[in-house]
Amino acid sequence: MDWLERYRTPVIVLLLVAILAGGAVLYFRTGGSKAPLEITLATPSPPRDIAVQVSGAVLSEGVYTLKEGTRVADAIQAAGGFTAQADRGAVNLAAKLHDEDRIHVPLVGEPPASGAPGQKININSASASLLENLPGIGPVKAQAIVAYRQAHGPFQRTEDLMDVLGIGPATYEKVKDLITVR
Repeated sequence: MDWLERYRTPVIVLLLVAILAGGAVLYFRTGGSKAPLEITLATPSPPRDIAVQVSGAVLSEGVYTLKEGTRVADAIQAAGGFTAQADRGAVNLAAKLHDEDRIHVPLVGEPPASGAPGQKININSASASLLENLPGIGPVKAQAIVAYRQAHGPFQRTEDLMDVLGIGPATYEKVKDLITVR
């Protein structure tokens, strides 16, 4: 132990000299200075226009052109807002819109899945209450679908629904002809 105290300072000085000498050799071997590092930030492209259809309990049903990345709330605002009879809780206002989405605002008491026969539910934009109308999907699974797409982004294929915890092949078979990912 005595030798450690005795040689500590010279060892530290020797290490510092070695580090500085190595740095100097490296500096001069590489030619001294290099060109300055240039950092270029990517400029995001402007959002593209998308067309969405808004129907149901809004002041002015129709097809609206909005910017990609806008929310269901923006589409409803473009349609003049909710009517007094609208079931405001049946629509996920925070869902991001995609080209060709259809947002239907039901009347109070109207089943959320009503609409044209054969109309598929878009699992990328449907509210939890709308998803509950699918066979085998209750409140817990519907909320799991919404949480999954918020965490992982939109589903790319309908089969991706099976990535949601609690939804397996049996449930998927019941809903596969009733859903879309437009």
